[in-house]
Amino acid sequence: MSDPIRVLHFADVHIGMENYGRPDERTGVNRRVVDFLHRMDEMVDYARDHDVDLCIFAGDAFKTRNPDPTYQREFAWRIRDLAELAPIVMLVGNHDLPPVVSKASSIDIYETLAVPNVWVASEYEVRRLSTKRGDVIVGTAPYPIKARLIKDVSTRVSVREMDDLMTRQLAVIIDDLGAQADTLAGDETVPRLLTGHFSVTGATVSSERTVMLGHDLMVSPGTLGDPRWDYVALGHIHKHQNLTPKGAYGPPIVYSGSLERIDFGEAYDPKGFCWIELQRDLTQWQFIPVKARPMIELHIDARNPTDTPNHLVARHIQQQKSALADAIVKVKIQLTPETSSQLSDIPIRDELVKCGVFHIASIQREIERRDRPRLQISPEGLTHEQLLTHYLQHSIPDADRRERLLDLGRDLMRSE
Repeated sequence: MSDPIRVLHFADVHIGMENYGRPDERTGVNRRVVDFLHRMDEMVDYARDHDVDLCIFAGDAFKTRNPDPTYQREFAWRIRDLAELAPIVMLVGNHDLPPVVSKASSIDIYETLAVPNVWVASEYEVRRLSTKRGDVIVGTAPYPIKARLIKDVSTRVSVREMDDLMTRQLAVIIDDLGAQADTLAGDETVPRLLTGHFSVTGATVSSERTVMLGHDLMVSPGTLGDPRWDYVALGHIHKHQNLTPKGAYGPPIVYSGSLERIDFGEAYDPKGFCWIELQRDLTQWQFIPVKARPMIELHIDARNPTDTPNHLVARHIQQQKSALADAIVKVKIQLTPETSSQLSDIPIRDELVKCGVFHIASIQREIERRDRPRLQISPEGLTHEQLLTHYLQHSIPDADRRERLLDLGRDLMRSE
């Protein structure tokens, strides 16, 4: 029996995400973009150290379809590093697609320049690739769009009918890829891998909801769980997950997830890539985490402080100091109208900077609003002093402060 083929599976790199960052003083490149590039560097080092045979990039290279030239260069250097180690399949994702089908995608340049060891997979196709440890059959299913799936359909078809039609057609195409893999393999011992960029029914995004991404086509796990494949490498959803039905006979159906956190919706998700030992009917795989930038939300209750709200918040931040270093931080403070008036954001920011945070995303005040009680009698029947007394009783919880304000109010009314 031949050695398993060592495969790197990654996706959703999204070079160009600049939220929660600022330009680096030395290079001018946004510091958050540098984070994403460093995660790629970690992955390349792992692939090199573990003698990779095949690299599968399951789509979405950049944040936009028209990436900054500097970001294109930085991404290209890392693709070149991978291509020097092993063949790399670059699947076209939705963020890579041009607005018009006839135009080039953001990664077509690798095909145009005939970069050695790089296959830009923009079509539904099956190829047999040679690696150091033997041949592999690879099927590719780029992001599904109408122009690729169906033509000459009546404009009277509703959106739902169109989605159903495209979903059925995509299932037919994926089944045909499996048949092509069988034919191309010839020898039953040759391992097969399918890579796709789309949503799968039952997959979850970082908020743990069932995925509903606009008019994204939803592919059934049953369509992908075809035993003619030994591993299904997916991109498009940023949360790493294995969608193989429990007890099912078939390949692992895996989203590698994104390499770096995009926003606080992914704050608690591990980030990384997948490492596969691909072998016919005996495939093993594991998730390899990377050192993604921490995103931390601090929740502080300052509604009834024993000290000033700023001192209470500062103590809470100091208690979390070790976790906050190099993190992107969002602070949410629960306040009453009174404690909110005593709180200043500047000392909070200074305290976070002392802790070495990477970026302060926001300082949010959640002010408790009291329901305004209804007067039991008409306000027209009350004196000015009675109205003031009623207002202060329901607005100022501190009795001493309330009495001082009432005294001041009486003095003003007497002077009038």
